[in-house]
Amino acid sequence: MILLDNAMKYTKEGGKIHLSCHQSASSIILKVQDNGIGIAEEDIPKIFDRFYQSDKARAASDGAGLGLSIAKWIIDQHYGKVKVKSKLGEGTCFEITFPKNQKI
Repeated sequence: MILLDNAMKYTKEGGKIHLSCHQSASSIILKVQDNGIGIAEEDIPKIFDRFYQSDKARAASDGAGLGLSIAKWIIDQHYGKVKVKSKLGEGTCFEITFPKNQKI
């Protein structure tokens, strides 16, 4: 929900948000992709840090910089991994992979 909320927050009205889910033999893969404002390449390593907000995100939102750190914590607690691909002005794709048959 946090990633979907961010996609809605940072995608202009009329923009596109795409959600997908598929599985492989060993994992379940979720993707949240948008054509919103995007994230600068130099900001990507920091976006999961608590309270971090890029300049563009700070200007576009009234958030506190906690959402992505909470999302990452939840993903980690379920033995998941997250990948981020983004380009400024073109959008962002978060890919979350959870192992199948993992006891929680």
